[in-house]
Amino acid sequence: MLQIVYIDRGGVGYHCLYYMARLASNMLDAKLVRHPPARPALQRKLSGIFASPQASAPTCLLICQSPADLNSVVSIPELRRYHGRIVAWVFDSFWTSMIPQWVRFSRIFLCIFVTEKEVVDIWRQRIPAPIEWLPWGSDALKLGSSRADRSLDLLRFGRQPAEWDNDELSEVKCRLLGLSFHGRPESFTDPEENQRALMSLLGDTKLALAFSNRVSPSVQTHPSREYITGRWTDALAAGATVAGIPSRSESISTLLWPEALLPLETVDQNEGLAVIASAVRGWEPARARLNHLRSLERLDWRWRFSRLAEVLEVRSERLDNELRLLRASIHSLQ
Repeated sequence: MLQIVYIDRGGVGYHCLYYMARLASNMLDAKLVRHPPARPALQRKLSGIFASPQASAPTCLLICQSPADLNSVVSIPELRRYHGRIVAWVFDSFWTSMIPQWVRFSRIFLCIFVTEKEVVDIWRQRIPAPIEWLPWGSDALKLGSSRADRSLDLLRFGRQPAEWDNDELSEVKCRLLGLSFHGRPESFTDPEENQRALMSLLGDTKLALAFSNRVSPSVQTHPSREYITGRWTDALAAGATVAGIPSRSESISTLLWPEALLPLETVDQNEGLAVIASAVRGWEPARARLNHLRSLERLDWRWRFSRLAEVLEVRSERLDNELRLLRASIHSLQ
């Protein structure tokens, strides 16, 4: 039986990732095990990781928030029992400096998937296992929306530049321009409840704010590499257009479509709100329909799971059925 191990560092910002891990376990008929990240004292237990994979051992999918979470292979006893076949999926793969040294000499990984196209070659230079691009996604099929009636003009969620970080000030400025604004959404402890609530709110939204880490840095963001996150994919799956300064990322240029973004030239809020107000005046329900359609075609997690199933050599009737539903939903919106 396939086992999925999710390395959970916590934080509301990664609730969407844990939601995906739960969805993957359901779609792939797998057991989901949730673990905290590896403790440094245990990372020295390296026995067995340089051995050839055991073809008869059970399969494991390791979902990592960070490259450092690959250390879980040597620190979690339950995971090490599955080291015959391990496929890893690393989300913050742009932190290439965090790739553990021992991974460069190990043959334990059947394949490692990374979420940013720009770092694929870097990973390939450092690791003997096959490296593939498998980007961020969203549950566009079940939680997405093409709703035509949207009462909210602008939603802020997640990290923002300092100029956009004061929700009370943003609401006042939006009101003066005749715009409805929603600040930081309420967060819930349970990742599934949190994801459903956020996607419901996005489904009532025309524009969602998101800025590249280039102009909105924090202690968690990479100082130079730009990238896409679940904020972009979830907003688009719910039919909202993403307003802000987008990341200069191959993932964005490859995955997204022109109507997905409302680029702003500056982080200056007054200038940005002028552009947003103009976009809201010209907004039509067809935009939400298009964003949802393209998300079904390009961003739904089930396409990612299909590729995982191929590499893991597993078959799932549930996933096959969901893919049929996905294709039918795409056809109905075309």
